Order: sequence, then structure tokens, then C-alpha cells
Amino acid sequence: MSADIQTAPTLRDDETLDDTTAGGSSTLHDNLLAGLRAMFMASELPDGSRIPEAELCQRFGVSRTPLREALKVMAAEGFVILRPNRGAIVAPIDPEEVGPLYEFKGALERLIGLTAAERATDEEIAALEVLHLQLNEALSASRHDDYTHLNYRFHRGLAQATRNPLLIQNYETVQQRIWRYRFLVNEHDRRLQQSFAEHERILTALKARTPLDLAERLESHSRLTGQAMLAVVASRKLETASENANKRRAPARRSPNPIDTEQA
Repeated sequence: MSADIQTAPTLRDDETLDDTTAGGSSTLHDNLLAGLRAMFMASELPDGSRIPEAELCQRFGVSRTPLREALKVMAAEGFVILRPNRGAIVAPIDPEEVGPLYEFKGALERLIGLTAAERATDEEIAALEVLHLQLNEALSASRHDDYTHLNYRFHRGLAQATRNPLLIQNYETVQQRIWRYRFLVNEHDRRLQQSFAEHERILTALKARTPLDLAERLESHSRLTGQAMLAVVASRKLETASENANKRRAPARRSPNPIDTEQA
């Protein structure tokens, strides 16, 4: 990858994905983000294609400034690649990236379980219980984007309870890398139901303060999410390849014969 290509904005030590993706409370901004996210998840633009800013401004009824601010958020979520002075392009989906990321994440989750069970305060556990209730509300209302953000905050809270700055930093880096894929897998209600049930068991182990049990539950949860994510990403990749192949095979539309037109 060339030096002038940036897949996502670099986070400060005290900044998280929620900070980067919040982008303010404006309804216009939120609607623009939701529209762009839906567009990218529907693969309306091919991987690697240039982002048509003028077309998107017209489509969403905004000027270039709010669109470019929204594209920064899309870059943080892994949907686009920002190229200085050359515009943004659609970030390719890479199924081969998912396995290694979740293998590493599983090891981090296990360490989080071993340490958070002993170091989490009662206040932190209570805050995680509140997030769990909010996850249930989002799941019941099929608010998938809300579930994705709340899920991120839930796991970030567990990581922060370890009091290990190096672990927290590495965990945040992995979370940023898989952010785009989370939106894809969280479109599937069945996996969300399973994920929520796994969260129930994670909270039970945390409140019981059993390190080995919590470590096992977190590692298992990460592994199952990774498997689901890999299946979704691979399926989307095949669908895109099939659509592109069909487009190449489709015969060009023949222009009306001027002679036939005259005779008619």
C-alpha cells in the first residue's frame, strides 16, 4: 500500500471509534452516515472505485463539506480509503483478513477475561449491565446500527476494566480493523440473537468474578463472531464476483437500425 493512502484516520490515545464515528448530533449528519453506510453495505459501488462526490451530493441533498466529513467517518469504519489530493475510493472487502484478525482478537479476549474478572469495579460491572439492557432494546427493535455501536462500547468497557494500557491499545486497533465487517454480520438477526445470548453468559461470569470461565466465554464469543463474519464476507465476495461476471457476459444493447425506423 502506498504511503499516501490511509485506510482510516489514526486515533489519539484517548480517542475511540465511538468518538470518531459520532460526528455530532445533527440529524442531517446521522442520516447521511446511515445512507452512505447502507449504500456501501449494498455494494452499490464496486471495490476500488472512486467515490463520486458530485453524484452523492445530489443524491443526499448535501454540499461537499458535510459529505467529506461523513467520508472521514466512513474511512474510520473501513468502508473507504482516503487518498490525499486524489479523492476517496471504496475499500475492498478482503475475506483473507478476517481469520488472522480474529485469531489475534481471540487471544486478546482471553487475556481480558483473565484480568477483568479480578480488576473490574462494581461500578464498571453495573455500567456493562446497563449496556446489556440497551443491547436488548436495540435487538428487539431491529436497530442494527445501534446494536453494533453498543456492542463496541460493551467490549471496550471490558477491555478498559483490565487497567492494562497496552492491552487496551491493541484491542482498540483490532476493533478498528474489523469495524466495517461488524456492520455486515450484524445485519443478520439470527447471529445477533446468538451474540446477545453469549453476552448474557459473559456477564454472568464477570459478576461471579471467575477468570477462567470469563476468558473461555469471551474467546468463544470472539471465535463464533469471526466464523459468522467470515461466512458473510466470503458470501458477499462471491455475489459481487458473480454480478460482475454477469455484466461482462450481458450482450450490449443494440441501437435501433435507422433503416428499420424509417421503414416503420
